[in-house]
Amino acid sequence: MYYSILEIFDEGAYEVVNCKDKDVIDVGAFVGDSAIYFILKGAKRVIAVEPHPKAYKELIENIRLNGLEKRITPINAALSSVGGSINVSLEDVDTASIAKNPLKRFVKHYKDAGTYKVKAITLSEIIELYNVDGGVLKMDCEGCEYDVILNDFEHVALFDELIFEYHAHVTGMPVQSLLRILSKNFNCRVIEGGSTQGIVHCTKKQ
Repeated sequence: MYYSILEIFDEGAYEVVNCKDKDVIDVGAFVGDSAIYFILKGAKRVIAVEPHPKAYKELIENIRLNGLEKRITPINAALSSVGGSINVSLEDVDTASIAKNPLKRFVKHYKDAGTYKVKAITLSEIIELYNVDGGVLKMDCEGCEYDVILNDFEHVALFDELIFEYHAHVTGMPVQSLLRILSKNFNCRVIEGGSTQGIVHCTKKQ
């Protein structure tokens, strides 16, 4: 079992999110645990973005096993502020299991993993391709949240609600750099974590 399953279904990592009858873009969908959670909580549709080839394969299988092919759309890509391609780690996703790795959710910052070139996709591309209108943006992507929020805020601001994990230890930038720009359009609070890593929840200002 992956630790993220406990985080989401037992510890309630995303319980603050109001996804009922909304579209959810799930960036860093991993093996589909969060995407399935959002559907169970009433999401209309989930666009699940996952770059790691093995995690993506498990994502596809979990969508099938749960009969959610019409509700969850998988994308094998990495979110970025610009198109092109990105190298992601090939570290085995098994290291994200509870037995082997109880303290880390994912594995891209582990050393000596090798890399895999994957398509980079932007929020504007996802919004246009899948006709997304507002809804929820969830990001757990080992640092891509900094790139997207700082360099593509125009499209981040289109969403009604955000929840993301920040990885200051990966980017070398404090979460305050994200909160400053987000405060233009959102009310945000850190709901878990500290200076290096944690979770931020934001709702659009009325």
